[in-house]
Amino acid sequence: MRIPLDYYRILGLPIQATNDQLRQAHRDRTLQLPRREYSDAAITVRKQLIDQAYAVLSDAEHRQRYDTSFLAKTYEFSPETDLLSAHAPSAYAGTTDTAEIDPHAPSIEIELPQFIGALLVLQELGEYELVLKLGRPFLTGGTASLKDGRYGEPAIVFSDIVLTVASACLELGREQWQQTQYENASEALETGQQLLLREGLFANVRGEIQSDLYRLRPYRVLELLAASEEMVDARSKGIGLLQAMLQDRGGIDGTNDDQSGLNVDDFLRFIQQIRAYLTAEEQQYLFEREANRPSAVATYLAVYALLARGFADHYPELVQRARQYLTRLSDRQDVNLEKAVCSLLLGQTEEASQALELSQEQDSIAFIRQHSQESPDLLPGLCLYTERWFQDEVFPHFRDLAQCQAVLKEYFADPHVQSYLEQLPEDAEGPKHRVPVHASKVAELSNRMVPDRIAVPTYAAMNGSQSVMDTPEPAANSDAYANWERETDHESLIAAAKARIASRSGTATLTPDLPNGSAMPIAERDSEEPMDGKQELPARPPEQVHRRGDSQRDRFTNRPRSGNGGSSNRNHPSDRFSLSPQFARWLLPGLALLGVVALGFLLSWLARGWQNNSKPVAQQQDEPLLVQLDKPLIDLGDRAIAPLTATTMDKESAQVVLSSWLAAKSKAMGSTYEIDQLDTILVDPSLSAWRTDAEDLKRNGEYRVYKHDVTVESVELLPTSLAPDSSTPRPQGSVPASNAINPSPAIGSSPSPIVNPTATDSPSPPPSGSAVANEAKVVADVKETTEIYRNGKVDGSPQTDNLRVQYNLVRKDGKWRIQDWQML
Repeated sequence: MRIPLDYYRILGLPIQATNDQLRQAHRDRTLQLPRREYSDAAITVRKQLIDQAYAVLSDAEHRQRYDTSFLAKTYEFSPETDLLSAHAPSAYAGTTDTAEIDPHAPSIEIELPQFIGALLVLQELGEYELVLKLGRPFLTGGTASLKDGRYGEPAIVFSDIVLTVASACLELGREQWQQTQYENASEALETGQQLLLREGLFANVRGEIQSDLYRLRPYRVLELLAASEEMVDARSKGIGLLQAMLQDRGGIDGTNDDQSGLNVDDFLRFIQQIRAYLTAEEQQYLFEREANRPSAVATYLAVYALLARGFADHYPELVQRARQYLTRLSDRQDVNLEKAVCSLLLGQTEEASQALELSQEQDSIAFIRQHSQESPDLLPGLCLYTERWFQDEVFPHFRDLAQCQAVLKEYFADPHVQSYLEQLPEDAEGPKHRVPVHASKVAELSNRMVPDRIAVPTYAAMNGSQSVMDTPEPAANSDAYANWERETDHESLIAAAKARIASRSGTATLTPDLPNGSAMPIAERDSEEPMDGKQELPARPPEQVHRRGDSQRDRFTNRPRSGNGGSSNRNHPSDRFSLSPQFARWLLPGLALLGVVALGFLLSWLARGWQNNSKPVAQQQDEPLLVQLDKPLIDLGDRAIAPLTATTMDKESAQVVLSSWLAAKSKAMGSTYEIDQLDTILVDPSLSAWRTDAEDLKRNGEYRVYKHDVTVESVELLPTSLAPDSSTPRPQGSVPASNAINPSPAIGSSPSPIVNPTATDSPSPPPSGSAVANEAKVVADVKETTEIYRNGKVDGSPQTDNLRVQYNLVRKDGKWRIQDWQML
């Protein structure tokens, strides 16, 4: 059969490679062994192909003939250069879609027993989709058969094919993850996982895939929840994944390990970010369920959602439920300001005033008092504060309310609100001394509102960040709440929540229009709960239904929507007050009071100046995102010491050093030939060799384009009493050879692999009496893809190498630099 490979790719070299580079590449490829799970037969066949490629290319006559054929297949059309020869097995030939694979790509002819070796080489070269195309027909349910023994021992070959296909799924998933195609990545990973589960093979590989799936979940949640509201299935899947994470963690503020890599503080940041993608109803559904654990932060977020929906949709029933949650906090936390807002929305003015008197939120109370100077009570300031609080602190955290205007007049003008407040029972949840509310009181509250939006400091500017209220479920969960009260360390939760949850933050955005990955069979997903169990609200007459300006939430709403009649009434709030017979009596006093209050606001504003109002808001708008999708979620802290200049070394520092080296390499060998970049990260002997190679490329009009993926495996410090700029000579065999063509980041390795059994995952402390650590050994897995350009045009196809490298680092001039490296 014929396989889409060529001898140059097998060795990882371009067609211009010299004989010395051929020998070095053959040695490197021979020393690089695949996963230990492969059978000896597969490793032997792989080596046969590598030896075969070297034998052909190292012989001048054979190489000349091969190069002629190679170039003819690459640049000329020939119907005889089909991907698979006519004598290939029919089942195998039928698996290849020649429309998707370049029919002019170079290929080699192999024996059938060499198939698994070729498949393994393709997987090492990063041809993951091609591995899936060629390997699937031999799996369970496929059309090709191994039973006749033509490919080798059936059981052994089958397990090797399963391992190769599963490894391709794993690497393809990681590649798509880096490309921010999170759902495509999960499909690839789950396909490999299901294959291994079905065949009952390679539990350790299955564990790697499962680990990646766990770490991928936060990214998938963000991508799915960012979908438009019309994509119901995608959003439901996102909420299901989020609920699975919450279940594994034991709640928002739980300490169980969900294997996502997020600690408690990181997860609070994550929850804060996703709130911008959830509607008010979705948040109410989600957080009220979580509050049943009970969960402190979830209960507070449920209060947020209930108040937002209750005020925006004119449902005082939800406000009442929010106050039930807040009442549970009275003994432990100062939630009097929030209770005052609830009392105001429920028309209980005396209770609102009493709550304000008990509040310790000095800045907010000062703001309220300032704007109530001409009034016998604090209600005018509280009304203005409530509007500002909803507008600036509550609505921005809900997808469907971000553009909604907070207007108390419209809320109190709603007939449903008026009817509910007048019928509010005497034994309703709240403080002991409750005063019944009548329509006249509702009208008074409405008339005392400030008619124009005077520029006053926002609540966010006055108060910094809204405190997070740790709240359990109301009456239905009283026993659980009592246990939670005794067992929970509230102070630490509140401290974290104040900083992470309640403060207003910018809204993170996902990369739009993510490209679609290759079509792959979707394996079974994690179990996801449907969005059932939503709280039903009493139906309202169609003419009383509140409409939100640009809301698209009709499909989430449990009450009927009205036609023009309802919106007509909403456009004339003054008509709604005529429904109350006591309104006319309060009209003139209300207008007089309204003018006095407006004049007081204006004078206060002029005296305090414009700066106090605008500056804090600007600072908030410039606040950076809490979580970004183009970076790992757990990479949250800044290091106090730059990794390049630190006197110690850990995995994170080593990652920075190696990334700096690969970036400098890309610039020096790239089209701009920034050769001086090498001086910032290398020292001799590597520096001299690489400068020579880069200058040769520039002289010949060639350059390289690299893509790197490096993962630090271990770090070992070698403490010494030498000065920081000293370096210890390395063995002569470690001096790198020319890398002008070889794409490997570990060119010039010593003839035999170097094994470091003492390397550890964390830096070792220097022994007593040593000044600082001046040397370190870093072992890393490096994946490098190289494109070669000659005279501005691509020369050959990209080459990918997966290597395990030991880098030898020294401190020179106070900075960590790379002296040389060996391939393991």
